[in-house]
Amino acid sequence: MTNNTPTAQLSDLGVSIWLDDLSRERIQSGGLQKLIDEKNVVGVTTNPTIFASALSNGEAYDQQVRELAADGADVDRAVFEITTADVGHAADIFRPLYDATNGFDGRVSIEVSPTAAHDADATIAEAKKLWERIEKPNVMIKIPATLAGLEAITAAIAVGTSVNVTLIFSLERYREVINAYLSGLEKAKEAGIDLSTIHSVASFFVSRVDAEIDKRLTAIGTDEALALKSKAGLANARLAYEVFTQSFESERAKLLLDSGANKQRPLWASTGVKDPSLPDTLYVTELAVADTVNTMPEKTLEATFDHGEIEGDRVSGSYAEANEVLDAIAAQGISYREVTELLEKEGVEKFVVSWNELLETVKAALDGAK
Repeated sequence: MTNNTPTAQLSDLGVSIWLDDLSRERIQSGGLQKLIDEKNVVGVTTNPTIFASALSNGEAYDQQVRELAADGADVDRAVFEITTADVGHAADIFRPLYDATNGFDGRVSIEVSPTAAHDADATIAEAKKLWERIEKPNVMIKIPATLAGLEAITAAIAVGTSVNVTLIFSLERYREVINAYLSGLEKAKEAGIDLSTIHSVASFFVSRVDAEIDKRLTAIGTDEALALKSKAGLANARLAYEVFTQSFESERAKLLLDSGANKQRPLWASTGVKDPSLPDTLYVTELAVADTVNTMPEKTLEATFDHGEIEGDRVSGSYAEANEVLDAIAAQGISYREVTELLEKEGVEKFVVSWNELLETVKAALDGAK
């Protein structure tokens, strides 16, 4: 890896750069390895939208689709086989990084079906099925931070599964996610599982918070309201980092850490800007701080590598100002709870739409291969 690029500077600061994208073409072409070698990428996240897009483009999946069709596979089995194959191959590519960092990085995440987001038992069962099928220690199973998801997070961690908790929007829910993680670690410890083998990240979504709150600030339209635009997402994430540092300094957490457990790192997700008037690296450079992951769409990664200005830790010590921003937004009559609950609901719904698109894409491919 080169040492003087913005992505290298981010890495030196303690930020793990994960790519928010995966496709078989990227794996087979060597493109993924190139990002590791040249742009400090040390992990990958996936979701139904990413897989739906990958399967709609190119011919990389044609052979496997033909084989599945010949074997009489239905669409659910085909999706499972195709997505787990990609994640398994990517995990192999990242395995040297996983080994070199003692499991800290070199991670590839795959999501449970979003249709089970409000069903704890179904989520637990699918997480187990994905974990056992891929059978790579550097895989993480993505579980949404819904109320049902909290139970599933604890259950998955308790049996030694590494988990990427996704779709976190509010500080209150984030605290519940950390509690679910610690509860899972406590159960794993009781079961005699080596806690050092369990890793987790908590994916805090950033730009979607700005998009929703900015829409409401624009509707208010006063100078005072407009001056608050594009500030909520960063404030919310910075306060999440404060929650992280405080939570893992608790006696409960220290007891587990002393037993070999790992901190559940915050992961900044939804880091591509939605407003084209904003700097395209805003949610990278302004959230740079140690012990975090930033999962970037390729466009954001390229922008960061090209012209990102890394000015050191932009989060620690910003908490008073961040609270002032959220208080000022509340004073405009915008409900933080209402916004974050809406974003969670919409987040699940969007993933269900993408999941259905993925099923339809694979079904069409299977039908075409018969």
